[in-house]
This record gives sequence, structure tokens and C-alpha cells, in this order.
Amino acid sequence: MTETSNADNADLEAYRKSKDVDPALILPNQYHEYLDVFSRKDAKLDTKTKLYQLNELADLYNCNNVFFFEARKGKDLYIWMSKPPNGPTVKFHLQNLHTMEELHFTGNCLKGSRPVLSFDATFDSAPHLKLIKELLTQTFGVPKGARKTKPFVDHVMAFTVADNKVWTRVYQINETEAGKTSAIPEQGLPMPSATEVTSAKGKKDSETKLNLVEIGPRFVLTPIIIQEGSFGGPIIYENKEFVSPNQVRREVRVARSAKYNNRAEAVIERKAKKGDLGLTTSGGKTKEVDELDEKMLFA
Repeated sequence: MTETSNADNADLEAYRKSKDVDPALILPNQYHEYLDVFSRKDAKLDTKTKLYQLNELADLYNCNNVFFFEARKGKDLYIWMSKPPNGPTVKFHLQNLHTMEELHFTGNCLKGSRPVLSFDATFDSAPHLKLIKELLTQTFGVPKGARKTKPFVDHVMAFTVADNKVWTRVYQINETEAGKTSAIPEQGLPMPSATEVTSAKGKKDSETKLNLVEIGPRFVLTPIIIQEGSFGGPIIYENKEFVSPNQVRREVRVARSAKYNNRAEAVIERKAKKGDLGLTTSGGKTKEVDELDEKMLFA
């Protein structure tokens, strides 16, 4: 894992974000994910086709990053990340979203604190992944001294590439003093020796043990396309392996209808077979009368 942060290099005056959300189409269990204290919220966009209007909003509010959420049919969520006015723009499909309210993790972080961005080494293996890494850095990276920020870092945002998807996790940076890492002997856990306690007390306060505790939320981003411009221009990358949710639902419906059609055909074949054997009271082939039948002999 390689850690990247643009906190000290970013221009604070130019660092503004715009988040244009369509709240009428966002599901309740999705909405907490989009509460970003460093962004400027705007009313929902009235159009779904003329996304270039977001560039005008970004220019109006003096923003250089646009984070647009597009919800379809109340079940599919797409994310657009753009750098107006010249681009580029990346469109993601958001899946497997689990909020902090659902996960009930023990960790926590302060609202307004700056995150440390951690990227997988796979991001440097392909040109489109390098571009996505830079956009994620510009979008989630918070410069030191930005408005509404706390003067410390207490959580990590980890981005990992697996199965051509970007997996996102958020962890708390948990600091523990060296002399307080041991537990009570009644709990069955080992206690430090006298020399260890003495050496721990003699160390400086800055020498602490760090570990990561997941706090959520967690989600998966599937890149779909990358446009050269801001919400427009030629497509410079397209994910050929991406299957839209509509196509997945259609295949499920086709599979269900195929089962029904097979059962209906089996019923028709069974009725036709009974008709050929003369086992039906109406319709079908009439059974030939046998001269040696008891009904014919004792009529």
C-alpha cells in the first residue's frame, strides 16, 4: 500500500468542492454517506441529460471539483467525479454501500478531521487507474488549514483495486500508549514485566503504538467511462466488462420466465400424450373398442 496526500501542496484558495445531489432519488440508507463537511451542497439538478450545466454551477460557486450523485429507479446509484472546466470526468457505479449506522463498528473519528489517503500499488499499473487515483486525491484529500477542518488527522481512507473495482474502507487511527497496552491479569491476558513497565515510563509521550480500527462506511466503485472533458468530450476509457443493473435484472426475469415456459410446455405435452392414448374424456383420440371387452361380450 502506498499513502498519498495532497494536503501540503494544494492551494487553499482554489480548494473548493461542489456536491450536487438529487435528494429526491437518494434512498434513506444511502444518504448519510454523502454528508461531507468540506463540500458545498446545492439543490437537486432538474435535468438528467444536460450534465454540462454542472460546470456553470461550479463556476458560479468558484469550485474546482464536482461530485455528482445520480440515482435511477430508486435502486441504482451512479457517481460522477469531474474537474471543471477542462475535465476529465469519471463515471462510477456504486455498489455494496454499507453505512456507519449499519455496520456498528467500535471505531470513530471526529467530524471535520482530515483523512490520510491510502492507495493500492495497483493504481500505478494502468493509465486509467492513475487518472482515477488523482481524481480521488483531489476529491477526498483535504488541505491543511482548509475551512471547517480540525487541526489533526485521525482517520484513513483506503482505496484498493480488485476485480477491476475500487474498494473503499475508512479506518480510525487508534493511538495507544506503550504502558497501557496490557490488560488486567484476571482476564487471562499477559501482564508486562517490571523492566518493561519501567522502560515504558521512561520513554517520551510521542512513542505510542498505532493501529487501525475500521469505522465505515464501506462501498465499491466500478468505473464505467472516462471522458476527456468536464461532463462531455470524447470517451478516453470504457470498461468493456461492466454490465448494467438493468441487464442483470432482465436476465433474472428471463430466467424466471424460462422456468414458467418449461412448466407450461410440460403440461401441454402431458395433455397431448393422454389424448393420444385415449385417456381424456373430451378431445383427443378416441380409444378403439376391443371386441373381447366385457362390455361387448355381456352387452
